[in-house]
Amino acid sequence: MRKIWIVGLFALICGCKIIRPSSDGGAVAYSSYQEDLSGSLPQFPDYRTATVDVSSSSSPTSVRAVDTDLDEVQRRFAQKNRSEAHFNGYTVLVFSGIDRNQAFKTQDDLRIYFSDLTSEMQYEQPRYFVKVGQFTFKIEAQKVFSRLKGQFPSARIIQDRFQRKEYMTPSSNQNAPIPD
Repeated sequence: MRKIWIVGLFALICGCKIIRPSSDGGAVAYSSYQEDLSGSLPQFPDYRTATVDVSSSSSPTSVRAVDTDLDEVQRRFAQKNRSEAHFNGYTVLVFSGIDRNQAFKTQDDLRIYFSDLTSEMQYEQPRYFVKVGQFTFKIEAQKVFSRLKGQFPSARIIQDRFQRKEYMTPSSNQNAPIPD
């Protein structure tokens, strides 16, 4: 047993080598290394000279404010939106099912518990839908949803399409004069 210990200790001592820093200079071999990357790097103008050039320019046509362009784009965008009959948004779906009596009961419960909210019932064969609100953004619907969730656990926020209130359908505008 003693021989095994001696052989093991000898193998351990021989297996371990004292690590010394290399005197031949691993870092010295790379001290003269150079690489020119200037051909592959992007070139940017000096921002100081660019700002001096813009501020020294006295011609109003060379520096044009984008405010007028932005106002024009917003005006056209709003005009296009007004001409659309519908808009996409979100609503809180409180009930969805085929039971008509349950749909009316849900709508009555909404009137009792949340008198400040206006609910709307829709029927798309064979389902009844009880919805609350017409919201443009989901974050707006989240406020109503969090109020309703305690009383109506099956409520959820869904995407919906709404008709604009200011849009008049051609059939409802029959008495209006026809433009030339």
